[in-house]
Amino acid sequence: MALTTAAVVFSIIAAIVTYVVWNVLKQLYLPDSSKPHVVFHWLPLIGSTVYYGMDPYKFFFECREKYGDCFTFVLLGSPTTVFLGTKGNEFILNGKLKDLNAEEVYGPLTKPVFGKGVVYDCLNSKLMDQKRLLGLGLNGDALKSYVPLFVKEVEDFICKSPVFKSTGGVCDISSIMAEITIYTAAGSLQGKELRDKLDGEVSLLYRDLDDGFAPINFVLPWLPIPRNRRRDRAQKKMAEFYLNVVRGRRKRDRTTKEQDMLDILMSSRYRSGEPIPDSEVACLMIALLMGGQHNTSSTGSWIMLRLAHDPPLIEELLQEQLTVLGVSKASDLPPLTYDHMQNLKLHNQMVRETLRLHSPIHSVMRKVKTPMPVEGTDWVIPPSHTLLAAPGFLGRTEENFPNPQVWDPHRWDDPNAGLPQNAQRDSKEDDETIDYGYGAVSLKSIKSPYLPFGGGRHRCVAEKYAYTQLCAILATMVRLLEWEQVDMSKEVPPTDYSSMFSRPVHPAETRWKHRGV
Repeated sequence: MALTTAAVVFSIIAAIVTYVVWNVLKQLYLPDSSKPHVVFHWLPLIGSTVYYGMDPYKFFFECREKYGDCFTFVLLGSPTTVFLGTKGNEFILNGKLKDLNAEEVYGPLTKPVFGKGVVYDCLNSKLMDQKRLLGLGLNGDALKSYVPLFVKEVEDFICKSPVFKSTGGVCDISSIMAEITIYTAAGSLQGKELRDKLDGEVSLLYRDLDDGFAPINFVLPWLPIPRNRRRDRAQKKMAEFYLNVVRGRRKRDRTTKEQDMLDILMSSRYRSGEPIPDSEVACLMIALLMGGQHNTSSTGSWIMLRLAHDPPLIEELLQEQLTVLGVSKASDLPPLTYDHMQNLKLHNQMVRETLRLHSPIHSVMRKVKTPMPVEGTDWVIPPSHTLLAAPGFLGRTEENFPNPQVWDPHRWDDPNAGLPQNAQRDSKEDDETIDYGYGAVSLKSIKSPYLPFGGGRHRCVAEKYAYTQLCAILATMVRLLEWEQVDMSKEVPPTDYSSMFSRPVHPAETRWKHRGV
């Protein structure tokens, strides 16, 4: 019996060793010239997963040095072809629907969190229509009305949070910004019913849903681990919460409508003429709450940390507000409005520069559905591959942004910053656009080295909302607080790439005090 067991173990080990040796020999002596170069790896299933996961941008730069802009690496057993640069962004982000599919990549991750029938759990045409409907509450007059709500949420948080009860202290700015961004989003988009309950049970449910965005759930969303069980329970309760709110509103006198996203969805119809089912309204509200939270929270944290490393810039921001709003001291500053914020150029440049250097999403993936030839080469990317674009990569390249690793908001003083090389800013009349179903999108924008909100049919529909939200939070924090690094001799905290989103390593502490104290 012992001999038999030993023989089985030996056979398994021998098979693994043979598989590893064959994998190495195949890479060295039998490369497939019809496909992009494969990044060398020892273990067939693991491939370059660990190397890529530790620091994706370092991985991209080193691989580009060896293989060029287009190369393939093994990610958890799946051949993943990276295509960097503007050509890569156009190839992937502007890819045709028949060639590339996002739903197969992101559906397993998002469906258990958002729910059925929305975002990546529906036909692409329906998703585009859902983006159109959400856009109604994220732009125009609706966006202007949100600024006072953003400001109020930040002021209330600083006033009521136990963290800021004293005259000064040290706080984990990542945790603070996570709370502020969820409160500002809920206060502006979600309606009074949710906002009033966000400090209680809904807040706990949100955290359980948030835990569902674990990288493991890209491939094993059904895994019966505690976080996934909590995710599923939270999704069911959150959907029921929204359904109860919807039912309550439908029963009430509808002559007076609430001015929020829930009301927009309740009263809207798909392009087919069908009303949005209440179950999908509920799931879209969950997606709205969850979808941009990580991006905004991460970007807000990086803005605060970068300014903590350079406190004179905080005073420069305050001075900009004083100058633009025509007062001489902070106590005389009037309430912020949307129109004010359009003239706060440096505030907006802070957001742009932070998104350039700290893009929250480092990789955008699409499943290949048909063989795709790579122009200028003999390569054809087969349907067995996943394509990966890295829109944030170009923001870190010397050829597009001098001294790219230096965080410098004033680089955007140049009106042509962020444009392709040798390009000038064209008039809007010269720009060709396409409508994927949710509004006109510039075809030229995909060639920009600055794409923090993606491009093509899956470009983020909340871009203007996110900029306005971040600028309003920043402007209000500048009015209320002064802050700096706990140890000014240290560098800005490094980036944590262990989750789906690029964020500061936790905890990220800053020293603060109330302005004027």
